[in-house]
Amino acid sequence: MDVKTILWPTDLSSVSLQAAPHVLSLSQKYGANVVVLYVAIDLCNYFPAYGNYPSRNIVQEFQSWEVEQAKTKLEGLCERELKACPNVRIRLLQGDPVEEILASVKKENAQMIVLTTRGHGQDKKGMTKELGSTAEMIVKNAFVPVVTVSPEA
Repeated sequence: MDVKTILWPTDLSSVSLQAAPHVLSLSQKYGANVVVLYVAIDLCNYFPAYGNYPSRNIVQEFQSWEVEQAKTKLEGLCERELKACPNVRIRLLQGDPVEEILASVKKENAQMIVLTTRGHGQDKKGMTKELGSTAEMIVKNAFVPVVTVSPEA
């Protein structure tokens, strides 16, 4: 298997960050580049159901702040956890996580996706599903191999 680029989507939850050692190991095994992807949910698509409150400007300002915070966290993460990788790039997007992850596979010419079986949803009490909703949709719809990392591993 020829893997030149690995896509690692993360929601920055403590659970999703558990994939870092696996990403590093696979990157070293294949000599592959790593694209670390964070997708901020586009909140403007949710608020119309509530009467467009708060204003679009306030929501966009919050989303810009969120993306900047994510960038700072990802830069630190890459420095601490992935500095042994041949090449690491950070991508920050907004939109539907599943759609953006699948589109990023094509855009980044990735040959593999690595993600945890659950992200933020792991923190919810009573979660018994093997895969979270995002992971499940990626596994079902990806056209490249998907390596799933169980948080319990």
